[in-house]
Amino acid sequence: MNLIIDAGNTNIKLAFFEERKFILTKLIEPVFEEFKSVLENYPRVESILVSDVRGIDWSFLNSIFDSKEIYILDSSWKFPFKINYESLETLGPDRLGLMGAASKLYHKQNVLVVDVGSCITYDLLTQENVYEGGIISPGYKMRYKSLKEFTGKLPLIEHNSIESSFGKDTQSSIQVGVFQGLFYEIQGQIDHFREKYTDLTIILTGGDCEQLSKRLKNPIFAHPNFLVEGLDYILEFNK
Repeated sequence: MNLIIDAGNTNIKLAFFEERKFILTKLIEPVFEEFKSVLENYPRVESILVSDVRGIDWSFLNSIFDSKEIYILDSSWKFPFKINYESLETLGPDRLGLMGAASKLYHKQNVLVVDVGSCITYDLLTQENVYEGGIISPGYKMRYKSLKEFTGKLPLIEHNSIESSFGKDTQSSIQVGVFQGLFYEIQGQIDHFREKYTDLTIILTGGDCEQLSKRLKNPIFAHPNFLVEGLDYILEFNK
């Protein structure tokens, strides 16, 4: 059994795979006690892969999984696709994992993966199995925080995906503005890439992917576990 640890900017997600088949996911805090309970509940874990965009010190895992194989994903690994990216050492492991899933599940297709998280990332894998690079822009929380941080009186608002065209007070006006701004950004980027690449498959993953996929035009595939699927594939590829 493989344990995939996806340490994003907001949450830490655990995913379990048995013989390359996805079993389940759960959220966890990066503390010794919680990971110790993971070992107790899933004693058949043999390999652990960490994909970390935060920079957490994971050395405590060695005292818990002392007889297991522990790997930290970085750009020095071998990947099941060609990478056409100039600063490979700065490329996040999450984006590499997304391209791993695209290579595994949509082989010989042009694939645009849109990951809606703390940041919005757009990454393209061509039908020649080449990762061409992508785009990074602020996600929901960053947009809300920037309105609070760079104005004198606007409050920090909790996210709500309001589908109305207009807000009726300050709170709903901000919520509509953030949601609609992000929504039309994603739709515009998809339209742009569709003009450049024929038969383009669009994958939407991360937070709110289910809701966004229903509103975006053209066929969109929502896949909340796309990243961990790709990370498990890369782990097996390197084994």
